[in-house]
Amino acid sequence: MTAGQKSVPFFLKRSREIQHIKKSGRRVSTGLFNLQICSGLSQEAMMGIVIGRRFGTAVRRNRAKRLFRELGRAARSVLVPGQAFLVFPKRECLNLPFVELQNIWRATLERQRLARFGEPSR
Repeated sequence: MTAGQKSVPFFLKRSREIQHIKKSGRRVSTGLFNLQICSGLSQEAMMGIVIGRRFGTAVRRNRAKRLFRELGRAARSVLVPGQAFLVFPKRECLNLPFVELQNIWRATLERQRLARFGEPSR
């Protein structure tokens, strides 16, 4: 990165960007979370986490956000550039061990062509 360039943040925080993805993104649903995916928002991959009060207490909402932020950070290096997506966690994600949640997360990202976790050995 040169001195004149700004780094693009990985996590979406601006309401305008989140609303754009909500309006124009395609939806994908799993048993543990929903995704809304939009391409072309920026050159880098970006991720946002949206949790409403219906999810539960603040402690549970914050725990779910921490889990999905960690999943996002771990997958950041293999995400396809130019894709932005929102994650809407479901309550059930808190009942699973992190390793299982991570496996489902990786499988979903690969299935939706949002990430390339590597080719299986032949």
